[in-house]
Amino acid sequence: MDAVHRVRGGPSRRDVLRGGGALALTGAAGAAVAGCGTGLGVDSDGVVHIEMWHGQTSTALKTVKRLVADFHRSHPRIRIDLGGGVLADDMLQKVMAGLVSGSPPDIAYIFGSDLASVARSSQLADMTSVVESGQVPWKQYWPAARDGVTVDGVVRAVPAVLDSLAVVCNKKLFREAGLDLPAPGWRWRDFIETARKLTDRGKGRFGTGWPAAGDEDTVWRMWPMIWDLGGEVIDQEKRQIGFAGEPGIRSLEVLETLAKDRSVYVDPKPGGEQMYQAFASGRLGMVATGPWQLPDIQQAEIDYHVVPLPSFTGRSVTISGPDTWSVFDNGSARLKAARTFVGWLMEPEQAYYWDTEVGSLPQSRPAERRPQWRAHAAEVPGLPVFTKALETARVRPVDRAYPKISMPFGEAITAVLLGKSTPAKALRRCADEANAAMAKVR
Repeated sequence: MDAVHRVRGGPSRRDVLRGGGALALTGAAGAAVAGCGTGLGVDSDGVVHIEMWHGQTSTALKTVKRLVADFHRSHPRIRIDLGGGVLADDMLQKVMAGLVSGSPPDIAYIFGSDLASVARSSQLADMTSVVESGQVPWKQYWPAARDGVTVDGVVRAVPAVLDSLAVVCNKKLFREAGLDLPAPGWRWRDFIETARKLTDRGKGRFGTGWPAAGDEDTVWRMWPMIWDLGGEVIDQEKRQIGFAGEPGIRSLEVLETLAKDRSVYVDPKPGGEQMYQAFASGRLGMVATGPWQLPDIQQAEIDYHVVPLPSFTGRSVTISGPDTWSVFDNGSARLKAARTFVGWLMEPEQAYYWDTEVGSLPQSRPAERRPQWRAHAAEVPGLPVFTKALETARVRPVDRAYPKISMPFGEAITAVLLGKSTPAKALRRCADEANAAMAKVR
């Protein structure tokens, strides 16, 4: 998705962070020659033209156009041509095709989970110099923002959008059920019990919901549970999944219990659209989501409360799914111009305008402390909870093997939610498929 559902006017959320549907193209893309566009895009008078595939629509596209117009006024020797013709959901395939044909854009909006696949091409630029020369020290960016753009220890993009997961509660349904609103430090057993008490099948109400299309939206919200229990997505030493034992089983047992209690609305459609509609119509008591959903919730006039994700151990653990601005080497002049524009986007004034318009969380600690951001956050109930969660947020590994794990794990989660498999059996099958597939990834 163009990372923030509907806040930026995109289609469905996190079809999302799906992690690399065009891996078959990466071998050929890796053979693309850096600098293949040398000599192109420079007028006789020295004005450099660069192409930006933005992936946005609606409000976000208007924001991009406004920023580009401002940049043109202050940088008359650089002209940015907006194009691409696709939304962010389809950007990976289009960029890969461009790399194979030797005609990538200068800048593209790439999901962080796709970055490792794109980084197989030497044409993806090293952005270390950009982030290290910025007005905000790179170390002051949230760890999730830094980790989401780093591949094999090298900064290969800059953060575009940052988010986190928390739980949004319907206050009215809590009052009707005679329940206190949850507070930070609650556990998954509390979540299960609360969901059970919120459920009223006679009124068509469920305690919570979970996407079950088997896509990345199904999967990524499981990782905080697994991390909390000491597991990892990938065991880097063995190059196998790192959650095959207790972390994976206990996490899936949460979903199994919710399903057996019939307290979870299982959404079979990609992107969790039906789940979010159920929450907006007052039929779900709780939903795990991100800041991108708050405008829809407010528009539905739901009186809501935001609380950090529950945990098993009492530690605060969540996940972030950063999106990126990625730059490609089409010759020295265009590369320098693209880096200049992306670096300009990271400056505090432009970053604040972009973040508040498109629904991103502030990407650095100094940005979060700015009076402008604090004033904005005060107008959006619950937004500070998502921002504070960035202190402990992690990202999925920026690793080309990730899609080989996500797909079978999505199938395992769906099987448990639908009562077609036990956690142990589903996880065993996932491990067999994922480990076999990962062994083929070089």
